Amino acid sequence: MKALDMRNLTVDELKAHHDTLVDEMSGLRVKHVLRQLDDPMKIRSLRRQIACAKTIIKQKQAKAK
Repeated sequence: MKALDMRNLTVDELKAHHDTLVDEMSGLRVKHVLRQLDDPMKIRSLRRQIACAKTIIKQKQAKAK
């Protein structure tokens, strides 16, 4: 999901999306350790998506205060 799409979500939806991304990241890490991951660059892009989601959540929470 692009950053622009994330900015249109509510904080609760962003938190749910963040949890989904974290679950997916744990699965990719296990696959990476077991050498079953086809594209290791997925880990990098997923890590960046998680960071983007966290940033947008913090910005929206700060704006609401």
